[in-house]
Amino acid sequence: MSESERRITDTTGRFLRIVDGSDRVEDPRWTNGRVLLSNKRLILVGQSGKRTLPLSEIRAIRSSRDVDRAVAGESNYASVRVGEDVVLVSTAAHDSFEVDLYSAVLEGESIRVRHPAVEGGVVQETEWERTTIEIENSDRVGLGTTGGAYVGIDLADVVDVRAEERSVDGESRQVVEVEHTDGDTSVETYLAGTSWSCSLLQSLFAQGLDRNSGPDDLDDTEKQVLMALYSGVSSFEIPEFTGVEVEEVEATFERLIELDVLDEVRLRREVSLTPRGRNLASEAISDE
Repeated sequence: MSESERRITDTTGRFLRIVDGSDRVEDPRWTNGRVLLSNKRLILVGQSGKRTLPLSEIRAIRSSRDVDRAVAGESNYASVRVGEDVVLVSTAAHDSFEVDLYSAVLEGESIRVRHPAVEGGVVQETEWERTTIEIENSDRVGLGTTGGAYVGIDLADVVDVRAEERSVDGESRQVVEVEHTDGDTSVETYLAGTSWSCSLLQSLFAQGLDRNSGPDDLDDTEKQVLMALYSGVSSFEIPEFTGVEVEEVEATFERLIELDVLDEVRLRREVSLTPRGRNLASEAISDE
């Protein structure tokens, strides 16, 4: 490695090329090997040799955690498009590897940010500012603006993400709108950049959303508890408010804590909704 190149990840994993020069590979098979990621290259080393993917040539990254979309028996992988080729990569600590990959590709990219664009459901009169992207500790997108402000978005706090065309300083631009929580407040942050950087940012925040949403099926009692907490009812008042026996409410709290839907605030069974819990509660209310 050169003096300007630094190693980010060195681990074992599986990889395969599924598209070769825009042609889909017949009967693709996973190769076990070594996965090295630096701030300049992604290197895949297997029995058949070494493949080097310059980060500057990566055009898209997509995540998959869906058994129904499993490729050759693997459902947890990152799809990396380099030119006309598409390579799938999977590692044991896959979530952190993916964020490291996004970080390596996006680090230092110049974009514009409007924060908060919406706070507590109220549109704010904030201006667009220039910023550069920094991924912190594999789970937080940090944005330091030229005006001296700092915006931090934890992937664990992402509630929704979408892409829209908006006016940015008088020009129509693609904008990534990220809804996330700041304490108990819902906040929306708008990010504008090239179509390439916006696509990658949307995929990165979607990874956080995927962690928070989850496919968990909630029973009627669990939905009642979540909706009550979401509406502002104290955890101590849940039995009276829902008509559910105290013992059953306690058991429900236990299950929802295990599912990372609730955080335990005190041992006296005071709880609060996690971002994942707010998502599920909102979905339960919408289904009513």
